Amino acid sequence: MKKYFLLLVTLQVFSLGQGQVIDAVISQNTLGEGITKEQSALIFSTLKTLPNGVQISMALLRNGTPQYIGVQRQNDTIFRVDNRSKVFEIGSLTKVFTAALLADVVLQKRIALTDTINNFLGFPLKDNVAITFKQLATHTSGLPRVPASLLTPASLASLNPYKEFQEAELKEYLAQDLKMAYIPGEKSEYSNLGVGLLGYLLSTLENTSYEDLLQTKIFTKYNMTTATTIRPKVANKLVLGVNDSGTVVPNWDMEVLVGAGGALASVTDLSKFAIANFDDSNAALKMTRTPFYKATETFATGLAWGIVTTDSKAEWYWHNGGTGGYTSSIILDTAAKNGVVLLSNITALGTMTNAVTSLCPELMKTIGEGE
Repeated sequence: MKKYFLLLVTLQVFSLGQGQVIDAVISQNTLGEGITKEQSALIFSTLKTLPNGVQISMALLRNGTPQYIGVQRQNDTIFRVDNRSKVFEIGSLTKVFTAALLADVVLQKRIALTDTINNFLGFPLKDNVAITFKQLATHTSGLPRVPASLLTPASLASLNPYKEFQEAELKEYLAQDLKMAYIPGEKSEYSNLGVGLLGYLLSTLENTSYEDLLQTKIFTKYNMTTATTIRPKVANKLVLGVNDSGTVVPNWDMEVLVGAGGALASVTDLSKFAIANFDDSNAALKMTRTPFYKATETFATGLAWGIVTTDSKAEWYWHNGGTGGYTSSIILDTAAKNGVVLLSNITALGTMTNAVTSLCPELMKTIGEGE
């Protein structure tokens, strides 16, 4: 589990010199009714490493019931806020929605997981490489993490790097410039391009937008009232993202790769989706949690989900997310109906994202069995 986690994040502590005051608050357990001293200490110790302007919105799910916790750091003070309805960019947590859309189409027998995508693209992939829908969703497609054009110095320096990569650029890249990272099915390596392409293909198959698919098949179904990929719809609820210095940074526009990381949602929205995953009769969501590729004895990939077997043999369904101004994480133990949903407005591109993503499994251990 630690190896997988460390592949996604980097640790560096940022000292703000308010430790004595904050530690005193921790000892008083001031986070509110239903929160343990251990949970309070974990949350406060995370917040005190982060800059002013950062807030975290969390849901601790125990036996299917959410406990909401919101905290913010402002003026070198950490305090409780009710931000359960505030909206954050959720980055790659979007991928679990894309996986659910794929599972729905498969259950309708419109396609099979083992079908190649080639017949659905409308143009040939370079060198006629064959890739299946399952390979896209399990990060075994052989596609690189991102297209080469997003790795240029100009793109890496951009505050909104995906904005110019649209449908025309996607088609040109796949047909003319594609360089495979490995043979499809050979191994599993995380690919934003792969799942973004999957979202594009599902939209094409259904002859509608990715937003419409989400609203019709997921967000309305689970009463996720503020979840969307259209930022202006939730502008009045949006928490602005910040960098490691606490300076507000632009939001990201994922364009044609929206299925890889373009959704926005509140912790309340994501808690509803998490609780839906606790229902084993939900065939589509259960399919996404099937371990299709076993990387190690303790880690497998489902459709988008990372599946971690803890030392106590519990199975955690885990996904992290991040954009230029936000870091997010979700872990579910569907057998125990426990979980943690965590959203923050600290950049995933700086040195502090690990403080947030590492909080998620630590809180998970306080709820039920874990590592």
